[in-house]
Amino acid sequence: MSEEIMDPIRKEIESRRKEIAAELKLLFKANMKITDWDVPEADDREAAELLLQVMQEELDKLKEEVRSGKYDNY
Repeated sequence: MSEEIMDPIRKEIESRRKEIAAELKLLFKANMKITDWDVPEADDREAAELLLQVMQEELDKLKEEVRSGKYDNY
Protein backbone atom coordinates (compact mmCIF):
# COMPACT_ATOMS: atom_id res chain seq x y z
CA MET A 1 0.00 0.00 0.00
CA SER A 2 1.38 3.42 -0.85
CA GLU A 3 2.63 5.77 1.82
CA GLU A 4 0.11 8.42 0.68
CA ILE A 5 -2.78 6.11 1.57
CA MET A 6 -1.21 4.88 4.81
CA ASP A 7 -0.84 8.32 6.39
CA PRO A 8 -4.61 9.07 6.38
CA ILE A 9 -5.31 5.52 7.58
CA ARG A 10 -2.80 5.86 10.42
CA LYS A 11 -4.20 9.26 11.35
CA GLU A 12 -7.75 7.91 11.36
CA ILE A 13 -6.91 4.90 13.52
CA GLU A 14 -4.76 6.99 15.85
CA SER A 15 -7.63 9.48 16.28
CA ARG A 16 -9.76 6.58 17.55
CA ARG A 17 -7.07 4.91 19.66
CA LYS A 18 -8.63 5.87 23.01
CA GLU A 19 -12.09 4.77 21.85
CA ILE A 20 -10.75 1.41 20.63
CA ALA A 21 -8.87 0.87 23.90
CA ALA A 22 -11.96 1.78 25.93
CA GLU A 23 -14.13 -0.65 23.95
CA LEU A 24 -11.60 -3.43 24.44
CA LYS A 25 -11.47 -2.78 28.18
CA LEU A 26 -15.28 -2.67 28.28
CA LEU A 27 -15.42 -6.09 26.59
CA PHE A 28 -12.96 -7.47 29.15
CA LYS A 29 -14.80 -5.99 32.15
CA ALA A 30 -18.21 -7.15 30.89
CA ASN A 31 -16.91 -10.69 30.57
CA MET A 32 -15.35 -10.51 34.04
CA LYS A 33 -18.76 -9.51 35.47
CA ILE A 34 -20.47 -12.35 33.62
CA THR A 35 -17.92 -14.78 35.04
CA ASP A 36 -18.52 -13.43 38.55
CA TRP A 37 -22.28 -13.83 38.11
CA ASP A 38 -21.99 -17.35 36.71
CA VAL A 39 -19.25 -18.53 39.07
CA PRO A 40 -19.43 -16.35 42.23
CA GLU A 41 -16.61 -18.24 43.96
CA ALA A 42 -14.29 -17.88 40.95
CA ASP A 43 -10.72 -16.72 41.44
CA ASP A 44 -10.84 -13.33 39.69
CA ARG A 45 -7.18 -13.36 38.72
CA GLU A 46 -7.49 -16.80 37.16
CA ALA A 47 -10.66 -15.71 35.35
CA ALA A 48 -8.91 -12.59 34.08
CA GLU A 49 -5.92 -14.59 32.83
CA LEU A 50 -8.16 -17.11 31.05
CA LEU A 51 -10.25 -14.33 29.54
CA LEU A 52 -7.12 -12.58 28.26
CA GLN A 53 -5.97 -15.88 26.78
CA VAL A 54 -9.26 -16.27 24.88
CA MET A 55 -9.14 -12.67 23.70
CA GLN A 56 -5.53 -13.08 22.53
CA GLU A 57 -6.34 -16.29 20.67
CA GLU A 58 -9.18 -14.52 18.87
CA LEU A 59 -6.96 -11.52 18.07
CA ASP A 60 -4.39 -13.93 16.66
CA LYS A 61 -7.10 -15.48 14.45
CA LEU A 62 -8.14 -12.04 13.24
CA LYS A 63 -4.52 -11.19 12.53
CA GLU A 64 -4.18 -14.32 10.41
CA GLU A 65 -7.39 -13.49 8.54
CA VAL A 66 -6.01 -10.02 7.78
CA ARG A 67 -2.72 -11.50 6.57
CA SER A 68 -4.58 -13.97 4.35
CA GLY A 69 -6.45 -11.10 2.68
CA LYS A 70 -9.91 -11.73 4.10
CA TYR A 71 -10.46 -8.00 4.70
CA ASP A 72 -8.74 -6.62 1.61
CA ASN A 73 -12.06 -5.61 0.06
CA TYR A 74 -14.05 -5.05 3.21
